[in-house]
Amino acid sequence: MSDSLASRHCVPCARGTPPLNSVRIRALLDELDGWELIEGQRIAKRYRFKDFASALEFVNRVGAVAERQQHHPDVHLSWGAVRLEIWTYAIGGLSENDFIVAARCDACT
Repeated sequence: MSDSLASRHCVPCARGTPPLNSVRIRALLDELDGWELIEGQRIAKRYRFKDFASALEFVNRVGAVAERQQHHPDVHLSWGAVRLEIWTYAIGGLSENDFIVAARCDACT
């Protein structure tokens, strides 16, 4: 987890803001642990848990982070696993906010 990313706060993106370029995406992705780039436009990570209840507790912590940051991942919950996908809908790609939320989600484990 990146302390610098996890300590930052999301800033709203205006429509028309360009998505991050591939060089910046790679640099930010290198600051995270276990996140993957999907189609150059989203980042995703799968978390494993001992049971459904533990996975659900994690989802609730992620939800609280997302609400505080006003930046929400797609959450896929199943028995013993959670997959998060993050991107900035307003710009149709990745912003620094996505990486901030990813680092903050990692801190929820």
